[in-house]
Amino acid sequence: MTYTALKHLHTLTVAITLALFLLRGFWMWIDSPRLHARWLKIAPHTNDTLLLSAAIALLVVGGLNPLEQPWIMAKIIGLLAYIGLGTMALKRGKTRATRVKALLAALGVFAYIVAVALTKQVIPGVS
Repeated sequence: MTYTALKHLHTLTVAITLALFLLRGFWMWIDSPRLHARWLKIAPHTNDTLLLSAAIALLVVGGLNPLEQPWIMAKIIGLLAYIGLGTMALKRGKTRATRVKALLAALGVFAYIVAVALTKQVIPGVS
């Protein structure tokens, strides 16, 4: 697969991840029983596996080393923060207020990851 095709696959799976997270976040917000649907236990993980696979393939095909590219390392650290906050928002938050705060923080981290990807800067907007 070419670098361009992998990049498009990665971008598509990022969009799907965001859409699924927003949907699950909305259902958490309104306390909908839909949040516990069986397909929501499978689809996000399947998509995220494809997303991570595309990211690793991009690194390999592009000859990129995260230890030599600070912006890639920033995305990886951001991803870990997003996963932790997302888990808190959708499952582990003890109160609704905690889950909502974690949801908003996770969306902020997601936006940071996208900004880093677009600018290839650890602090987007600062050269």
